[in-house]
Amino acid sequence: MNTKPFAEMDLTPEIRRAVEAMGFENATQIQYESIPLIKEGGDVIGRSQTGTGKTLAFGIPAVELVDVGLRLKGSPQALVLCPTRELAVQAAEEMQKLAAYKPGVRTVCVYGGAPMERQIQQLKTATIVVGTPGRVMDHMRRKTLKLQNVRLMVLDEADEMLSMGFRDDIETILQDTPEERQTVLFSATMPPPILALTKQYQKNPRMVQVAKEQVTVDKIQQTYYEVPMGRKMDALALVLRYFHPTRTIIFCNTKKTVDEVTGYLSAHGFTADGLHGDMKQSQRNQVMASFKGGHTAVLIATDVAARGIDVSDIDYVINYDVPQNPEYYVHRIGRTGRAGKSGCAVTLCSGRRQSAELAAIGRMCKSSIQQKALPSRASVREMERQQGLAQVEKVISELDGSPQPMLEELLGRGHTPEILAAALVRLHFGPEPAAEEELPQSSPRAARVYKKLQINIGRSKNIAPNHIMGAITSCTDLSGREIGKIEIYDDHTLVSVPAEKADRIMADMVGLKINRNPTVTQMAEGASPYEEETARRGRQSGRRSAPARDGARDGARPGFRGNGGRPHKSGAPRPYRKG
Repeated sequence: MNTKPFAEMDLTPEIRRAVEAMGFENATQIQYESIPLIKEGGDVIGRSQTGTGKTLAFGIPAVELVDVGLRLKGSPQALVLCPTRELAVQAAEEMQKLAAYKPGVRTVCVYGGAPMERQIQQLKTATIVVGTPGRVMDHMRRKTLKLQNVRLMVLDEADEMLSMGFRDDIETILQDTPEERQTVLFSATMPPPILALTKQYQKNPRMVQVAKEQVTVDKIQQTYYEVPMGRKMDALALVLRYFHPTRTIIFCNTKKTVDEVTGYLSAHGFTADGLHGDMKQSQRNQVMASFKGGHTAVLIATDVAARGIDVSDIDYVINYDVPQNPEYYVHRIGRTGRAGKSGCAVTLCSGRRQSAELAAIGRMCKSSIQQKALPSRASVREMERQQGLAQVEKVISELDGSPQPMLEELLGRGHTPEILAAALVRLHFGPEPAAEEELPQSSPRAARVYKKLQINIGRSKNIAPNHIMGAITSCTDLSGREIGKIEIYDDHTLVSVPAEKADRIMADMVGLKINRNPTVTQMAEGASPYEEETARRGRQSGRRSAPARDGARDGARPGFRGNGGRPHKSGAPRPYRKG
C-alpha cells in the first residue's frame, strides 16, 4: 500500500501530536490524497476498500475544521454518518483521539440501543457528531440535534448504508443541512444509487481512488471456531498446540485481556509476551526484539500497539476477540501472508452475537471466513505425538556412530535399552498426558432453504425494508431473524422466507396493508427453493435490501423506528417527514 509520512503533510501541531500519540507514522494513499482536498473545502469522493484508513482521512480535516469559538447548543459543525453502531463508535473513538490536544473539540456518538437521555445531554456541547442515520433522525425529530451549523458532512461506507435501506434517511438529513456545506463521501463501490447521490448533493466533487488489489487478503486462509462461553483460553491453547505455529500474533480488544491471555499462556508452557499502550517504551522494545529474534513464539497485542509491528514471517494471526470493525480485521489478518507467502487467520467466537459480528465483517470485507470444528484434545495429543516422533527420528538420522559414554555407563549398570529409551523420552517430552475433558463442539450451521414471495408494492409507494419486515412479523409467526433478503423495486418487492413456512405466510398476509397500501402476495415467478447462509438481520443484498435499520439492529422491535412506539395498524412505522 502506498504511504507517505504524516510529518510531510500540512497538519496543525495539535493534529500532528495526536497522530504520533496514536502510533501512526505514515499516511495511507487514501489519507495523503484525501486530506489536502478536504482541507481545501471542496467536495470529495473517496473510493477505497475497507482497511485503507478512511477514518483518519476524514477525521483529521474534521477536527482541524472545528471553530472552538463557535459552540452553539445542540448544533455541531461536522456530522459523520455510518451504517452500523460498531463503525460509528469506532469512528468517534478515533476522532476523540485526534482531538486530544485541541481543547474545545467534543465528539459525540449517537446510535440506537443506547440511552437517549445521555445522548441528549452530550449533544448540548458536541462540535462533531458521529451516528447512524436512524438515531440521527430521532434526534432531529426531538429537536435535540440541529444541523444548521454543519460545515462538513461525511457519508462513511455509503454503499453499505444504501444497501441497508438508509437512502431516504440520508437524503432527509442532507436536506436539513446548509446548502453551502462541504460533503465528503467514502464508498468501496460506486453503484448507480451512489452516483445519483453524488450528482444531487455534491458540487464538482474530486475523486480519490485506491486500487482494490492494495488491500487484498486472497492468500490468507480465514477460519473461525465457535467456542463455549468462558472457555476461550482453553480453546486458544488447543489451537496453538494443534497447529504449533512458529510465530503468531494474538489480537485482543483491551489491555486487560492482553495481560490475562499472556499470563494464561505463560503458565501453560508457551513462550508468550504481551504488548499494549500502558507498557514503557523500554519494555515494548524488549518484547519486540524478542519476538523478531524468534525467542518469543507468541505475541499478544491490542490493535493500537501492533501498528508498528513489521515482521514478514508470521504464519498465524489469531483474533482472540472479534475485531471492533472491518478495518481492524483487515489490518490484523494482513500481518500474515506477506511477501507473497500464504498465511492463516483464526477467529474465536463465543455465542451467536460474536459469530454474527464476524459474519458482517466478512461480508463488508468481501472475505470468505469458513467455520471449522475446534480441534479435539485427542487430536491435539496425536499431533504432538507425531511431532515428537519426528524430532526423535531427526536426531537418530544425525547420529554418526561415535561412542556415547553416558549411554554405555547406564547399560553397564544393568538397564535395558528399552528402559533407557523410555526414560529419555519422558525426560525430554514429559509424562504421557492424562485424558482431558473435551470442549463442546459447535458444528457449522446448516444452510436454510428459502422461497421468494412477491408483494405488489415497491419504491413508488415509499416502501423501505423495515416497512416490509415490520408488516410481515406483525401478521405472521415469523421473526425478523428468519426473514432473508428483501429486494425493493419500483412496483414490487421480493422477500425471501423459509420455504417450509412460505404457504402459511402467504395465507396470513391476505388483506394486509403496508403503509395504508393494500397488498397482494404471491409466489415469485420462477422461484424455486434455494439454500443460503442462515438469515441474519442487516444482511447485504444487491438493492435497498438489508432488512434492518439501526433501530432493529440494536434490539428494537423490527419495523419500528422512532415513532414513540406507536405503529400503524399494519405494523409498519410512520415515515419521518420534515416540518
